Amino acid sequence: MNMMLILLMNIALAAILISLAFWLPHLNVYTEKANPYECGFDPMSSARLPFSMKFFLVAITFLLFDLEIALLLPLPWAMQFPNMNMLMTMAFILITILALGLAYEWTQKGLEWTE
Repeated sequence: MNMMLILLMNIALAAILISLAFWLPHLNVYTEKANPYECGFDPMSSARLPFSMKFFLVAITFLLFDLEIALLLPLPWAMQFPNMNMLMTMAFILITILALGLAYEWTQKGLEWTE
């Protein structure tokens, strides 16, 4: 019973906070708020520059391999695991999937900066 009450309170609080965060910024909108701030000077050019998709793809690839390191980092401490074959098989599968992903990115020229 207590768990259900806590769950309902958390859902209600989250819904209230999300609705407040959605509706409050729309109450006081004017052009000075929407402009970028450049030390009190008028902006020289648009601050809304287009974002390079190549940079985005390289950043996502970096995050994936960073996650791989985070998943493989506890592997030496897991050597105490009684079923060592399963542990090594799972680690090998993870490394293989990520290596195949890297090979695919490389063949599709997703790691090159020039367009």
